[in-house]
Amino acid sequence: MAQNEEKVKKARRIARALARLFPKAGIMLRYRTPWECLVAVQLSAQCTDKKVNEVTAKLFKKYRTLNDYLRATPAEFERDIFQTGFYRNKTKNILAAAKLVHARWRGRVPRTMQEMLEIPGVARKTANVVLGSVYGIVEGIAVDTHVKRLARQWGLTRHTDPVKIERDLMELFPRREWFPLTYRIIEYGRKHSPAKKKDHSDEPLAAFYVGR
Repeated sequence: MAQNEEKVKKARRIARALARLFPKAGIMLRYRTPWECLVAVQLSAQCTDKKVNEVTAKLFKKYRTLNDYLRATPAEFERDIFQTGFYRNKTKNILAAAKLVHARWRGRVPRTMQEMLEIPGVARKTANVVLGSVYGIVEGIAVDTHVKRLARQWGLTRHTDPVKIERDLMELFPRREWFPLTYRIIEYGRKHSPAKKKDHSDEPLAAFYVGR
């Protein structure tokens, strides 16, 4: 019990430190509609936000409505998103998602976690990002590669599975921190603690790493 209380206190200190460092951190992907947000987030898997924004700048001009995605051919769409990587699987999921959103929800991206998880290619990370960014609905914490790595390095979880990591973080951080937390950790990872870095002694949050 005492150990868990200490971990909660540590999490709160980390949250305050991150808020001071990145008070305005938020989603970097560009979109105009809930559907475009969903597409952009799906394209961001294993791809940088910068590259996704470059691709969607053209993509969203070509495919302006959901109906445009319904008429798209896989071969052409693959060429349109090729630069984001894993383009075949992303094409399969996005075009299937368009059909489902059109048929089941009359073209509107759903507003619940349960419904979001029915969409092809959507796991909790994508669902959390879309629900929070588009609708202001916070159901959990989006666990990307930065969150996964730093949560473990800070001793906030021992798990490697994103769902279990999310569960641990939700228990440690107050709900009001859930949505901004992801983006603050991402910014911290990018600016201060990239994946290949071994020595963290010069970082703003150096004291929170396990073993220090």
